[in-house]
Parts: sequence; C-alpha cells; structure tokens
Amino acid sequence: MSDRSHSATAPAGFHGITGNIGIKDDAPDFFTVISEVPATVSAVFTKSRFAGPSVVISRETARRGTGRGIVVTARNANVATGDQGLVNAREIRAAVAGLATAEPEDILIASTGVIGRQLPMDRVREFLDGLQPPFPPADFAACAQAMMTTDTHPKHVAARCGEATIVGIAKGVGMIEPNMATMLAYFFTDARIAQADLDALFRRVVDRTFNALSIDTDTSTSDTAAILANGLAGDVDLAEFEAALHDLALQLVRMIAADGEGATKTIVVRVTEARDERQAKRVAKAIVNSPLVKTAVHGADPNWGRVAMAIGKCDDETDIDPERVRIDFGDVTTYPIPEEDVLDAAAEHMSGDEVTITASLGTGDAAFTVYGCDLTDGYIRINADYTT
Repeated sequence: MSDRSHSATAPAGFHGITGNIGIKDDAPDFFTVISEVPATVSAVFTKSRFAGPSVVISRETARRGTGRGIVVTARNANVATGDQGLVNAREIRAAVAGLATAEPEDILIASTGVIGRQLPMDRVREFLDGLQPPFPPADFAACAQAMMTTDTHPKHVAARCGEATIVGIAKGVGMIEPNMATMLAYFFTDARIAQADLDALFRRVVDRTFNALSIDTDTSTSDTAAILANGLAGDVDLAEFEAALHDLALQLVRMIAADGEGATKTIVVRVTEARDERQAKRVAKAIVNSPLVKTAVHGADPNWGRVAMAIGKCDDETDIDPERVRIDFGDVTTYPIPEEDVLDAAAEHMSGDEVTITASLGTGDAAFTVYGCDLTDGYIRINADYTT
C-alpha cells in the first residue's frame, strides 16, 4: 500500500475494497477503507439504548483517537442480536484488521439495515477469506453505493483544502432524527490535524449539519459519523478545513433530505430572532418534524396555521409571544394573517422541489436552520413492506 497520489476526489493513502458478502442479492453490501498509515480519528454515535454491537465496539476506537480504517456491512443492522451479534462484529473487525496488518481496535465497524437478524457469518467468512491485500486505492463512490439500503442513489462529495483533499460519503433516507450522530457518514482526508483539534471541529460540524437533519423523528440504533485524517498531505489552516468540512457535510445532509423515503420535496426550516441557538433549534425541529407541516408541504398548501401549531407546542418556551412571531414561506409572509393573493404566492413557492419556511420568534437574535422532507404515501409503502 504505497500509492500516495491524490486528486480533488481522492485523498492520499487510503485503500479499499467493496463486494458482496451475501446479505444483498447480487449487489455490493460490504466495504472497507484502510489508511496506509495511522490516522487521527473523531467519531460520534447514536445515543439509542438499543445501540448495536458495531457502535459499542467502535466507541473503543473513537476513545483512542487513532485508527487505521473502517468496515461497513449493509442490509443487516446486527442490532438486538445478543452476545452472538457482538461476537460476529468483533470477528469481522478482527479479520479486516488482519488484512490491514493492524490491531482490531484500529478499525471502526458499522452495520446498517434490518434489526434483529444475525449476520450470515458463513458467507461473510467465505468472502473475507477470499480477500487478498494490498487493496487498490479506495473508490469512495463505490463505497457509498455499497452501504445503501433504501437509498435511491449513493451520496459522495469531495473538496480540496490547501494541499489536502477531503472526501465524504453517507447513507440514509429513513429512521433519521439524529441524536449525537446520524445514519452512516464517513469523511477521509490526508490533512494533518491534531486529534483534539479534529475532534472539536468535527463535533461542531456534526451539530450544525447532521444533527440539523430529520426525516421522520426516529433515531437509528446504528448512527455513526466519523472522520479519519492520515496527515499525508501535511498541515492545513484549521478554520479553512472546518469551513470545507461543513460545506461537504451540508451537501450530504441536503442529499439525504432530498432522498428521504418517498420524498418529493426538501424542506428547509429557518428559525430566526430566537432567544438562543437552543431555542431556535428546538422550534425548527418541531416544525420540520410535524406530520401536518410535512403533508401541507407535499400538497403545496400554504397552511401557515400548522407552522404556528408546531411553534406553539413548544409550550415551555414561555417567552414566545404570538404577537411577535412572523411566518414566511419562501419570501412571502403568511403570518400575521395575509391577504388571499399572498397565499397564492406562497403556494407557488411550495410547488417547487425545495420549500423554505422561516419562523422569526422575536425573542432575541439567534438562529438555526434544519433540513427535512415532505411526508408521502411512498414513505408509508416503503416502511410498511420493509422486512417483507
């Protein structure tokens, strides 16, 4: 593993493989990406009380702050699988570590898909036994495709920061209401960044991007967001790196929102003039998570009363006074109560692929923006038939 060339879409020193381990039918359902040198690591995980074994053991690597790579299996979450599930996750991690001449604790592992089923370990072992390192340079677009479940397309972004490259991949279209992390999202870079700096900036980025996303209010048992920085491109300006990482993460968030299960429209909710960021985020999430708001957006119905309802159910935010609140659809103010032709203009905005709702609270000068999608009969069909 000595190819250290890189481009705008491939950081230096990352190698990998994708393949089918028998969970999906005739489609990739496995990938691993390995850094040829130890990398600085930051990762955040779901807070779910049903966190899967992959999350449990990946926390060990995250606590160390260094690692060599990741391995992901798709279509089976390996959650609620008891002691055997933990044994299986450790076995996969150890096998990949052996291929990378690394320690098991150097490898992050993730699994995504149906809950409550054991991994088909006979097929997994057969696949892993057939792998022959060294692996070629990582194909990150192929990795993004290999971890898809109900996603309709892979989610893959890249950018340069000075001499370094950052690439990001993600999956997720349902069971998304992040609580510390979200879905599966991985970033790889050849920038050299101290672990404390990387951890601090990564958590800030996650909080304002992935944790600002909601598809259906449901927090996954397998959520993981992580970044590996192997340093082969040298130092970078930390502020520039954080800005570039934030931009890539936000691109992935928008891809996920647009690809939400059954979605036809992306919803962007901006809460402004809030007391503080916590209040702004809470109210924004209340709006974007409301099934009544989501269905109004789907029908291009400028029913601002549903937005007012969502704000109002944050009933312990006692400094919110309806007399000071303003609600806009796009650039059209719909509350205070508008004229009929104003609602027609709002409906026209809502007929597009992206609907922006702005709620100005009049309690301060803080703001927060969240992202989601409409609620359709397609979401119901996908999830009604998910395991059958």
